[in-house]
Amino acid sequence: MRRSRLAYLPIAFPLLALAEFVVFLSVAQAIDFGWAAVLLAAFSVAGILLLRREGIRGWRAFQESARAGRPPGAEAANSLIGLGGALLLALPGFVTGVGGLLLLFPPGRVLARRGVERLAERRLGGAATGDLFGPRKVRVHHGDPVTVVVDDDQPRPPAGAIEGEIVR
Repeated sequence: MRRSRLAYLPIAFPLLALAEFVVFLSVAQAIDFGWAAVLLAAFSVAGILLLRREGIRGWRAFQESARAGRPPGAEAANSLIGLGGALLLALPGFVTGVGGLLLLFPPGRVLARRGVERLAERRLGGAATGDLFGPRKVRVHHGDPVTVVVDDDQPRPPAGAIEGEIVR
């Protein structure tokens, strides 16, 4: 039986707290305790300020995509990743602060959004993901000829392009 990833949370949180403590002591030793505390407070204040901005920006992007008739999934995922980054930045700690910064800047946000889209596709399936994020891009590899079997069980070679859904 496959174990849920939530089962690892009781182990992950104490390890994160230990990592935050060790990193804080390292930074405090490198730049002085007072400056490390000021830097930590600045990270938290910036995260709190960004929480509101990212929330408003995400809501506006969601409304705009709904008005334009576009699938809202990309905007929703992008805003949720921004909110997650701001939340991580607001939490006291350098490890969570760096993780939050990575999610707030475009390269990290793009990678995280692709991960969210892949997770949604695995959990929800292709049709629901297409409704959320728009049509999926498919890469076609040319190779050996394919035989298509239709309802009457008579094999027929494909003619040009085949229209339909991709089923796992």
